[in-house]
Amino acid sequence: MKRALRKRYLERRGGLETDRLSELAVTGLAGFLRDRGAQRVMIYLPFRGELSPLGLVKRLPGALFYLPRTAAAGLTVHPLEAPREQHRYGFEQPAPEAPVIEPALLDAVVVPGIAFDRTGGRLGYGAGYYDRFLAALPPRVLRIGLVPEALVLEALPHDPWDVPVDFLATERGVRPALRDHGPDKMAP
Repeated sequence: MKRALRKRYLERRGGLETDRLSELAVTGLAGFLRDRGAQRVMIYLPFRGELSPLGLVKRLPGALFYLPRTAAAGLTVHPLEAPREQHRYGFEQPAPEAPVIEPALLDAVVVPGIAFDRTGGRLGYGAGYYDRFLAALPPRVLRIGLVPEALVLEALPHDPWDVPVDFLATERGVRPALRDHGPDKMAP
């Protein structure tokens, strides 16, 4: 079922103006992160039409930015400026020799996805890297899905190992996923 949904929503995303939507979404996301004092933010390099979080770098000049690297043991975190290599699936990622940052030091993680639902559920590419990574983060770390509004769905199928995000950032702004949150994540 998820395979068919991936195909359908990747096709839908292919018809969107992702450059424009990225700019709008990142503008709101920058204010959200600034209001919450987020100084260490993991972003990603966009792939296959994903919204790009890279505009955050110029909008949050005092923040430190990091990128994920897929490894056999899961995602590792590296400085944005670290040397990069081409992943076998075609996207860039930090090279194996790049310095590693402890994920618990992060204040926020901007999470890519094909689609998200209103409760923060995520439809990814199926490898489970982000689910394992998000599950291991301290609860205080903000987990934010960056997604076009057209790909925020009423509901997605959930497996027991799926880890939802806390907030959704779209071209319409940032909003909490519709589920219970601790007060530490809701207050700016």
